[in-house]
Amino acid sequence: MKTSAAFAAGFGGLRSATIPAEVFGQEYDPESAKYGYGYLYSDPQGILDLPKGFSYSVISTKGDEMDDGLVVPGAPDGMAALSGPYGLTVIIRNHKLNPYDPGAYGKDRELYKKVAPSMVYDAGDGRTPGSGGTSTIVYDSKTNHKVREFLSLTGTILNCAGGPTPWKTWISCEATVVRAGEHGKDDEKYFVEKDHGYNFEVPITARMELTDPIPLTDMGRFNHGAVAVDPKTGIVFQTEDRDDAIFYRFVPNRLGDLQQGGKLQALAIKEQRSADTRNWEQDDRIDVGQEFDVEWLDLKETTSPKDDLRFRGFDDGAARFARPEGIWYGNGELYFSCTAGGKDKIGQIWQYRPSYDEGTEQEGTTPGKLKLLLEPNNSELVHSANNLTVAPWGDLIVCEDRDQQVVRLVGVTPDGKFYPFAMNHMRTKFSGATFSPDGSTLFANLQSSGQTVAIRGPWHERTV
Repeated sequence: MKTSAAFAAGFGGLRSATIPAEVFGQEYDPESAKYGYGYLYSDPQGILDLPKGFSYSVISTKGDEMDDGLVVPGAPDGMAALSGPYGLTVIIRNHKLNPYDPGAYGKDRELYKKVAPSMVYDAGDGRTPGSGGTSTIVYDSKTNHKVREFLSLTGTILNCAGGPTPWKTWISCEATVVRAGEHGKDDEKYFVEKDHGYNFEVPITARMELTDPIPLTDMGRFNHGAVAVDPKTGIVFQTEDRDDAIFYRFVPNRLGDLQQGGKLQALAIKEQRSADTRNWEQDDRIDVGQEFDVEWLDLKETTSPKDDLRFRGFDDGAARFARPEGIWYGNGELYFSCTAGGKDKIGQIWQYRPSYDEGTEQEGTTPGKLKLLLEPNNSELVHSANNLTVAPWGDLIVCEDRDQQVVRLVGVTPDGKFYPFAMNHMRTKFSGATFSPDGSTLFANLQSSGQTVAIRGPWHERTV
């Protein structure tokens, strides 16, 4: 899997990192490089610094024409990659766009006529249809080649992250709570016909088609972050991007059929009513490695017209978290980031280990376990952890969400060692990090520049 000059020359757009990067100052602690793949090397194109032997290609850029005649929407966010037909990889990608953003319809929405009105969740009174949603990339990991690209969900707003399901769909999450009848003003004028703040389920398919946009109302209306599904139970765990959030799970009535509804619940720490996990106050801190038994509280009025679901849950005893965003299932556990957690408000990573009896009456005697896994309070290690994924070899790959000169993809080993894996100098957050099913390729987004990259290299050569 090592990158060679012949390999790099074989694909236009492939870039190889060959010049040593600066490794001091605020970029990263050079000592930490030894836990991963070594020092990063400067990209002559100024896009992505990577370790020696790794290379990337830009496989999608906002504004480019797609195979359905629309254009690639901007602000790519959460993402997943699953196996497709004929050994292909199907990548599905959220777009965190407001109605006043041009999106897939073009700068002046001149392409909107190409979309059937019935497939648009919110047409915005015909003036500002929702520009968020998802696009799909069909990719050949063997040849590092994009096969096709198309819009797969439209008419939604600010689709932040989401998560894949064991039944080969993607749950796309809206990070907004705007309601029907609301509108912006001045340069951010928009019109909204329907309530927003819901999840939508999208098939992960290589077929070029739009999804019927049906909101999964029982999963709750709130400022969604991401979701992860426990494949053993089909229970969906959900994050909420708020400074005073709670942590949710959705127990479906029927496994694999979320449209049949279910029960929304909030996590509470046993014997610690309304616990504050944010560690903003020094008097009542949670230590790294500290583990808690949990219980789950039923939530009512989950469509939450007043956007008060988190307040009602906290008052009932649910724990409070600091901007839970990324979440991923791996190693039999769930890992989720709290972007503003810790005394310096630059991030925590939590671990939830489901009960053997998760979602049943018996879980009261064998409860799930919540652990504060990491809280570095050191921006040289990680700053504002956001989306994350579990690598095939068990490490976490964490996307940073900050506006500094340098933004990174950070690896975390199973024993809690941080290492830099990639840096961009474009002042844009990384988002959507996810591996191809064969483990050969890491896909990630550069949100502000609207680019999706495919990273390849000697994954098996991690130094530790």
